[in-house]
Amino acid sequence: MHMRIKRLTPALAAALVVVTSCASPATSATATASITRAPASGPNAHVTLYSVNSDGPRFQAIVTGAVGDYGQAVSVYPDGKVDPQHDSDLSLRLGHGSFLLDGATLDKRVVAALRNWRGNPATCSGHASVTAPVPVVPGSGTGAYRGIGGAFTLTATVDEIDATSGCTATGAFVAQVIVITGQGTVRRG
Repeated sequence: MHMRIKRLTPALAAALVVVTSCASPATSATATASITRAPASGPNAHVTLYSVNSDGPRFQAIVTGAVGDYGQAVSVYPDGKVDPQHDSDLSLRLGHGSFLLDGATLDKRVVAALRNWRGNPATCSGHASVTAPVPVVPGSGTGAYRGIGGAFTLTATVDEIDATSGCTATGAFVAQVIVITGQGTVRRG
């Protein structure tokens, strides 16, 4: 996602509830990951990505349901290099493998929302929220996620208190939470 119209939001990007993890994926000896079959109809997985006080390309990630895993989500270009503008893919780098989500449409909607940011001028605070379809990038899965396919419908939410000198979504912020969350259906290819 464009860094707040140059400084950002997932991508991604989005403060509702901030989830914190107590251990890294490497420390969970009993964790297991798999992709289950999708139900006859309806979503079978939920994803939450979040970032606190950072317009950077990295988010904490947790995926539940058909994929039970956690780690980081990183905004990347198609060649895998880190994307500081957040306008391409999200690489979910989880404990048991990784896969890409195509975050371009979500980014465009976040940028448009921030362009029209209507924060409260009395408190220099504001909120923006957008929703978009976010497909799994075909062929991107590694480890336990090799062959993964499907798509999510994700909502990116930004809650922010801006510096009183600018009081705009393009200025400096004092506090910010970005949450990207939603559900979808994933399956093995």
